[in-house]
Order: sequence, then C-alpha cells, then structure tokens
Amino acid sequence: MQEEKFTLAWNKIQAANKILLVTHKKPDGDALGSICALSEILESKKNYDAFCGDTPSAQFDFLPHIEKIRSDRNSLDFSAYDLIFVLDCGGINRTGLEKELLSRRSGQFVIEFDHHPKMDDYADLEIRLPKSSSTAEVLHDFLKTNGIKPNKNVANCLLAGILTDTGNFLYPSTSDKTVKIGAAMLSAGARLPTIIENTWRNKNLPGMKFWGKAIDNLNVNKKYNFAYTVLTHEDIARSGATEEEFDGIAGFLSNLCGVNGLLVLREETDGRIKGSLRTTHPTVDVSKLAKLLGGGGHAKASGFVMEGRIENSGHGWRVV
Repeated sequence: MQEEKFTLAWNKIQAANKILLVTHKKPDGDALGSICALSEILESKKNYDAFCGDTPSAQFDFLPHIEKIRSDRNSLDFSAYDLIFVLDCGGINRTGLEKELLSRRSGQFVIEFDHHPKMDDYADLEIRLPKSSSTAEVLHDFLKTNGIKPNKNVANCLLAGILTDTGNFLYPSTSDKTVKIGAAMLSAGARLPTIIENTWRNKNLPGMKFWGKAIDNLNVNKKYNFAYTVLTHEDIARSGATEEEFDGIAGFLSNLCGVNGLLVLREETDGRIKGSLRTTHPTVDVSKLAKLLGGGGHAKASGFVMEGRIENSGHGWRVV
C-alpha cells in the first residue's frame, strides 16, 4: 500500500506542469533537508518553487537550493501550481498557506509527506509514517521505491534532516533502519563533517550563555518526577542569543537521568509561550500532554504554543 502511494506521488511529479514545495514555519534541519533534497530532484526536470513561512537560519546555508526558498506568500501565484508538496508540516497551520490550501481550485493536487501524527485532513495523497525518524527518512523511502539513486547533494540533504531530527542518532526515534540509511547517504557522498559543523558545533558565546541559563533554571517537580525549565524575555535579552541558538535545548536537557520527562517553556516576542516536551522513559507519551495544551507531536518529542507570559510567583513559576 505504501509503495503504491510512493509510486503515485512520483507519477504526479512527472505529470505536473508547475510544482510548489512547502515546509513548515520556523524550519528545522529536517524541514529544510527535505525541501532541499526534493528541490535537487526537481531542479533539472520540473518548473517548481519552494516556500517556507519563515526565512531559514543561516546555519543551513550549506544545503543546496536553500537560497531559492521564498518566505513571502505574496510572491507566489498559488493558482499556477497544479501539484503542491507539503513536507514535515504536521498541521496545516504550520504551512503558512492554510487559506490557499483549503480554498485551492479544482485540479490542484496536494501531497503530504510527514512523520508526525495526523492533525488535519487536507491532502489528496497523504504519506505519513510516524515510525520513521524524520521526513527525510520518508523521502528516502520514496526515492528508493521509485528507483531514484540520491546524488551527493540529495544525500547531504537527507543526512542533515535525519541527524538533526534524531539528535545525531541519540533520540528514541532512531532505529536500525535509520542508521543504515545514514550509512547509505555517507556512501552516496554526504559530507558528515560539514553537517555537524553547521548544525551542532555552531554555538556562539551568547548561545552558550542562553543554554547555561536553561540549565541554571532547571528543576524537578517531585510530585510527577518531571523536569522543567523556563526562559523569559529577560533571560533571552541578557544572553544576547538569537532564535537560532534556541534549537536543541530540549533535546540536550532530556539527557537528565532518573526523570519521567522534561518541559521547556520559553517566552516568545508576540505574547505567546512555546513549550517543548521530551522523554526517554519507555512508558511515557508526552504527546498526550501536548494535545491537551493545543499542540501535538510524537510520543517522545512534542510541543505546543499558548497565550500568556511566565512569571515567578515566589512559590514557583506559573503562566499568566
């Protein structure tokens, strides 16, 4: 059944006149690795555009075709696309094109590639593999099914997506298949040192201070044996860190042993709070808590966004 869907997706690509590739706002390495890998596949074959609601971080400038990703929805003639590929978005609200996708004209076919649990029903062809480590892994399976061998650029993109979404093969989402795909991408020409230097060994002094504040604020709720930390506007301002330095904190702090899970709360600039949930406990599913708070994700890694601000009441932190 899955192979039939992969074959249909490739047939749709071959038949399309103009294609739009879409990935989620505030893109991570998996989102960008996936959209750049598919861009490389289409580059010499099809007329296409790539869109992301936010400008990608400069740390991913090593990925091919990343400079072609548009971030202004008004620059798109949405009606011109007969095929739309949505990659790694989870929910439709993360595409930045919710209105356009829901009101698309007849004849516009939407394909969704993802590894997140289903949140919305809007795609004509949904390829969702929650057991995969990343959307990059899903894309690898798509290419393999259709007999497409990755060149070194595609391999570099897919390995970057896999490494960033698995914490360099440390997170519970890593399977033996994931590691084998990583090895295959290295054999195909992926540049591991380049990926690591740009996605992991890239912390500057403000970023390190920001991470240090997250550690300094780390505590454990003894009733639930759940670790938590908070990062306020003041913490961010004092550190001088930019949003690029925020990535990876939850994954790093989840290395704390002996707890059921971890919550990171961070104040955003628009009056909202971003929450990140992680666990390595075999029987804990943090996605259930995320869903209660209006978010979602995986059993071991989930998130949510809520209105409010964080304050210290004198008896502990609270959201108001």
